[in-house]
Amino acid sequence: MHLTYDLDEKDLRGGGRQKIISNALSAFTVEERDGELVIAIEDNRYGDALYSFIQALIRISDVSYLSRERIRTTFFEDVKGFIAEHIPAQNFRQNWNDPTHDPDCKYPVDFVIESGAGPIFIYAMSNDDRVKEAMINLLTFEKWGIRHRSIGIFENQEEINRKTLAKFSDVCEKQFSSFPGNRDRILKYIQETGKFATV
Repeated sequence: MHLTYDLDEKDLRGGGRQKIISNALSAFTVEERDGELVIAIEDNRYGDALYSFIQALIRISDVSYLSRERIRTTFFEDVKGFIAEHIPAQNFRQNWNDPTHDPDCKYPVDFVIESGAGPIFIYAMSNDDRVKEAMINLLTFEKWGIRHRSIGIFENQEEINRKTLAKFSDVCEKQFSSFPGNRDRILKYIQETGKFATV
């Protein structure tokens, strides 16, 4: 409950954060039962059990103090989990490349959603380099004449260089300045753009 003050509960149940929590519970033999944490007390060793339980809680709380690099890792995983949760598996692919023009996967797309209205290319971007890479890829697809719709999702758009962002805005159809506060808008845009019902 403490962690959900700062993080979305869905983000705690998938990706890097979920792995940290699972490892902490396993290391101190704490079991999670429908949101309740339980530890067995053996041979009346209450002190040892309490110590292990507290250590597990401290390790779990470390999720809120992840380094910036780990947070970026979970950002990508969070976006992936969100898309996978709402898009049928047969319509969703990660790390897509055009087999005709790009067999060596030099211009990958983070996520592609196949829809009745054509493919939707989605980039999850956490820094200037990722934005530049996405921009180059989208310009290349334009040059190749690959029909698509594009979405850029930023970890935090305010951290992106203004000139880089301005150039990216010219080639990307729709942008979302951050992920957590825009989940519903992202889903609605995918539904409307793809002209299909999501899960």
